[in-house]
Amino acid sequence: MSNLIACAPCCWGVESADNPYNPSWMDVLSEAKQARFVGTELGPYGYLPLEADTLNTALHLKGLEVCAGTIFEPLSDAEKQADILEKTEQLCTLLQQIGTERLVVIDCVNDIRSHYAGVSDEAPRLDDARWTQMMETIRKISNIAKQHQIRAVVHPHAGGYIEYQDEIERMLADLSHDEVGLCLDTGHLYYAGMDPATSLVKYAERLDYVHFKDVDAAKLYQAVEKRVGFWQACADGVMCPLGEGAVNYDEVSKALQEIGYKGWIAVEQERDPRQAATTLPDLKKSRKFLVDKGFVASYSGKYEN
Repeated sequence: MSNLIACAPCCWGVESADNPYNPSWMDVLSEAKQARFVGTELGPYGYLPLEADTLNTALHLKGLEVCAGTIFEPLSDAEKQADILEKTEQLCTLLQQIGTERLVVIDCVNDIRSHYAGVSDEAPRLDDARWTQMMETIRKISNIAKQHQIRAVVHPHAGGYIEYQDEIERMLADLSHDEVGLCLDTGHLYYAGMDPATSLVKYAERLDYVHFKDVDAAKLYQAVEKRVGFWQACADGVMCPLGEGAVNYDEVSKALQEIGYKGWIAVEQERDPRQAATTLPDLKKSRKFLVDKGFVASYSGKYEN
């Protein structure tokens, strides 16, 4: 199989634009190039420049393109909706200007659900009013994206309110195929107790985009037992280079071939940004794993993997 392989700023621990420990965005692009990726996600709103000429110049110098933008916000919070939609408008304007056609929509990690990440049976769910609020916000995000010829894809994420299978299926029932697609993440699926390969096939009709992660099963068990919270689990190394964890990528490869997926794959490995010195060697390990597994191919003659 052949896919376009990207990385994302979360590989350097960048989860918010204002963390003082974040590496510089130019260092991130430089290391993405050194690791021989051909694409990157924008990461959190405002981390990479929101001015198209500045961003395009930097991307050209590094031989990269942006495969997706991200809205990572508290989607069920009515008081935050106006701010979320303003960010969406600004972000989609940029994405359209730079030729990116995908917006990843994530209900962000929150203090309540973070400690129940990976514990489906005990994790509190949203009540109907807040769930309806979240669906309304996602629908409005999708409408803005459509106005800019961009596809909104919802990403089930550990520590947010769209994480587990029942929440995924409720969201897909409430929001039509025309409104949103799915971004499935192998690591977050495993974290949530779902089989990644089986899930890729099960939700193939809604699948528009794929993230690859790997999970250290022993560290996941410890994080769940101690209820340390999702971000602390990441700082403790629950996410590891591809091929070093519990996700079965032979089965993932078979699943993607079965459904005929040929789109972008973004490699992610969350960590504390103070551990960013280990990102480049980890990305090189992950990319080599993908080469060995046959995921990587040339990109349209423009860039060479």
